Amino acid sequence: MEMFKTALVLLAAYLFGSIPFGLLIVKWKTGQDVRKIESGRTGGTNVMRAAGFWAGFATALLDILKGAGAVWVARGLYPTTYWLHVVAPLLAIVGHNYSIFLAERNPTGRWRLRGGAGGATAFGGVIGLWAPSVLIMLPLGFIIFWFVGYASVTTMSVPLMGILLFVWRYAQYGHPWNIYIWYGILAEALVMWALRPNIKRLLNGTERLHGWRARRKQRQQQPH
Repeated sequence: MEMFKTALVLLAAYLFGSIPFGLLIVKWKTGQDVRKIESGRTGGTNVMRAAGFWAGFATALLDILKGAGAVWVARGLYPTTYWLHVVAPLLAIVGHNYSIFLAERNPTGRWRLRGGAGGATAFGGVIGLWAPSVLIMLPLGFIIFWFVGYASVTTMSVPLMGILLFVWRYAQYGHPWNIYIWYGILAEALVMWALRPNIKRLLNGTERLHGWRARRKQRQQQPH
């Protein structure tokens, strides 16, 4: 019975993660399919491109809730089953990146699952595991985005910040923070796998810049 209950928690985490909030918000606001715009992802960054700042902001908040909610449910039902606190938000990230509700055939006729890159959901998982992390990670995330200018790099930095925070907590308090470190490591792997095209563009210098760095680059490219 306990195994069945645990399996239900994990399935619920995946299904909740699979809800394509970005797709629904863009469809409601503009009538467009966000999968056909820019990167085709359903996360907050692409939703912002498709439907504006507030649509992207709402999507990001809901995607954060996916990861945090998965932890809260797992912890509420199994307070000391620490591996479940880790696996539940990981499955929420998998659901966000590979949503069962966004199954479609690719141009070669094979089935594929669409979704986002998992950064916001990974952030939510860290918040679920340790709520004060939001006070550290949010300002650090803004600083990274401001100075680096790449949304993809900012997204990849989210689980990395979680790893560093959990290592610090483990050094202070020991178990179960050593288990939570694995959440950060595996979440980083999932995010980087989803961002493979962005990593390739970063390496060849064609990734899209944002903010003041993008404006400076545009000015430099203008003929004098």
